[in-house]
Amino acid sequence: MRKCQILLGVILVGAIVAGGCRGAAPAAPAAAPIKIGAVFSLTGELASIGNPDVNGAKIAVEELNAAGGILGRTVELVLRDSKTDPETSSIAGTELIEVQNVDAMIGLVDSDLALALGPVCQRAGIPYVSSGATSPKLPVQIGNYFFMVAFGDNTQAAAAGEYAYNVLGARTVYVLWEKGIEYTTVLAEYFQTRWTELAGEDSILLVDFYLQGDPNVPGQVTKLKGLPEQPDVLFIASEPDDTGVVVKQFRDAGITQPIFGGDAYDTPLLVEVAGPINDVYFTTHSFLAAEGGTELARSFYGKYVEAYGLPPENSFAALGYDSVMVMAKAMEEAGSTDGAAVVAALEKVKDLPAVGGNLTYGADLAQHTPLKQVAIIKVVNGEFTLAEMYAPESVPAP
Repeated sequence: MRKCQILLGVILVGAIVAGGCRGAAPAAPAAAPIKIGAVFSLTGELASIGNPDVNGAKIAVEELNAAGGILGRTVELVLRDSKTDPETSSIAGTELIEVQNVDAMIGLVDSDLALALGPVCQRAGIPYVSSGATSPKLPVQIGNYFFMVAFGDNTQAAAAGEYAYNVLGARTVYVLWEKGIEYTTVLAEYFQTRWTELAGEDSILLVDFYLQGDPNVPGQVTKLKGLPEQPDVLFIASEPDDTGVVVKQFRDAGITQPIFGGDAYDTPLLVEVAGPINDVYFTTHSFLAAEGGTELARSFYGKYVEAYGLPPENSFAALGYDSVMVMAKAMEEAGSTDGAAVVAALEKVKDLPAVGGNLTYGADLAQHTPLKQVAIIKVVNGEFTLAEMYAPESVPAP
């Protein structure tokens, strides 16, 4: 009897389900995800800042999806490795656009790499927000589909010069730069421009260089030590892999003056190679720590530790996060992923809170590089400390 009742129940349930299926409308297909192409230096000379950069971007994507995505659609980060190579960056961008059909592009912390990827996006009408390139010339060189979340090298160079002059009281300087790279070239040029305005041309005692890929500088150290007058401060523009190598050689030679550098110094490699150094300063995008810095920076610090089990390696992690968030903001404001509409929305962004400093853009290409405060970091016994958030009084033209 019981077996008959069970069998009858199964038949009735099956009939009800079948009847319901026949009468129900077919489920609407899920909306396709919004694809954001992401080209980052996961390997090569810039890996020490490229990997934190993409880690920050991943946190932003997870946060967006947990809140419902963009325009009610999930967000997919389609990642490719630039291998710190311009040609690879261009090829990766082409594949992301033509094969993966991405809606937007982010990534790259280097001006030469962004200059390789940017025109690919410009020609295809794909909005591209660089998550770390700093040459303020890039928007004009690439076009109106290109935006930066980082300040320009002219801004950080001016901040370094003014801080050394106004706060440290330096009146003479030695400049060394790595020849063959856009970033180090323009950074050294902007620094000299602002420093000369402050202290006069005769205050630059020597300008020297080393070749890309050859950071051994005993000859340059000898020339510096042979000057009739020793400078009050050194400004050395290097790529991340070279920072510790070059600084160590100057310190090992007994040169104790303060050394200034740009945001390429914002890498663990600086102290891993140079050791527990002192009186080294560098300009960067934010100060990420459990205490100090802005509220947004402290919040991001906690998110990063929770996601990866370690503190952010440098401020490029914040820029990766910001690049995704400002793109999401523009898409929401545009109500679309159409490239032209997103660009128009980006150009209307004003005082958008961001971990690496609030973002404001405009329709003029020069306004595709945001004006922001600069974090001055002082290295004390090998530890990065925030000396000051500094807004330069005057910035050289791009």
